[in-house]
Amino acid sequence: MFLLAATPLNAQQDSLRMDSVEISLLTCQPHDEIYSLYGHTAIRYHDLRKGGLDIAFNYGVFDYHKPLFALRFVFGLTDYELGAYPFRLFLEEYRRFGSMVTEQVLNLTAEEKMALQQALAVNMQNENRIYRYNYFYSNCTTKARDIIEQSIQGKVNYEKREGYSPSHREMIHEMTQNNPWSAFGNDLLLGILADQPTDQRQQEFLPYHLMYDFDHASIYQDGKFRPLVKERRQPLPAGVQLVKSGFPLSPLACGIILVALALGLFFLQVRNKCIYRWWDALLMVTVGTFGIILFLMLFSQHPTVSLNLQILLLNPLPWFFLWKVVRRRPTRYWSITAILCVLFLIGGLFQHYAEGIWSLALCLLLQCYLHLKHRWA
Repeated sequence: MFLLAATPLNAQQDSLRMDSVEISLLTCQPHDEIYSLYGHTAIRYHDLRKGGLDIAFNYGVFDYHKPLFALRFVFGLTDYELGAYPFRLFLEEYRRFGSMVTEQVLNLTAEEKMALQQALAVNMQNENRIYRYNYFYSNCTTKARDIIEQSIQGKVNYEKREGYSPSHREMIHEMTQNNPWSAFGNDLLLGILADQPTDQRQQEFLPYHLMYDFDHASIYQDGKFRPLVKERRQPLPAGVQLVKSGFPLSPLACGIILVALALGLFFLQVRNKCIYRWWDALLMVTVGTFGIILFLMLFSQHPTVSLNLQILLLNPLPWFFLWKVVRRRPTRYWSITAILCVLFLIGGLFQHYAEGIWSLALCLLLQCYLHLKHRWA
């Protein structure tokens, strides 16, 4: 409890003490680790007096070693917490990754600094420091923004960004343009609500959007305006970032290869007047496995994943028909699948699908054609 150690004496002494305190918003450049692809935000409390505290308050502390961490994250059941540690250690972490750290010194009055100090101290108490994390609506950036705003006595006015209303998906694509498989995973799980336009406040879930808005914001109090940010610094310049080599093929390239394979097998089956049951089974297992994941996402607490039109293609249905298909018994699976594939393609007019996922729909449609042709022959 770093800040609770500073016991107030009286209003005048408190005001004089807070004159030597700077409180800043810290914005950290993304690096190659998957949890940092979108950057990071923290708050710095710096007492400039000799021996004064210099602490970074970080709402992004989590323990990925906890049981079922990834599963809980997907279902919106992840708990993050507020951590506080020396600013030099905070910088050292980002120095190792070569990430730039930008500091915006806030233009706060002594009373506002005291209010923010006490709010952080309350948040650091054991019963308050843990919160339910939501990537779009309650993350390390929005939590920092909210506690700063709540401590300001006036009203914070943000300069409007006219003509800029990207969807959550579009903003994620900006941050994952060099990580196509991360973008693929996000697009696979995100539903149609992630394609809706966002307002300026919703856009502030990304650290660099909040940093931009703080730079252009002002505080209105007692008929006067003052800038929210007093000074901007770079306590840590950008360094050399080491980029890990990932899977050499993009999702789009894999999709093209899959289509080429499906077309080759299609023509072989037509020429030989047969149907490859092993290919049927492989497609059904693939679709059914991903389908279980999308079906379970219907129960996630993330509001942007509950309505996902990709479930028309990727659903658990194949598991109910797999045995009959493999045993060459009559089944309506291919008729149902053909209808669902067509609906899936129509749904692409309303929702952005994961890159290359259309190739799986084409593979299924080709097999549907063969089975229906064989049945009607």
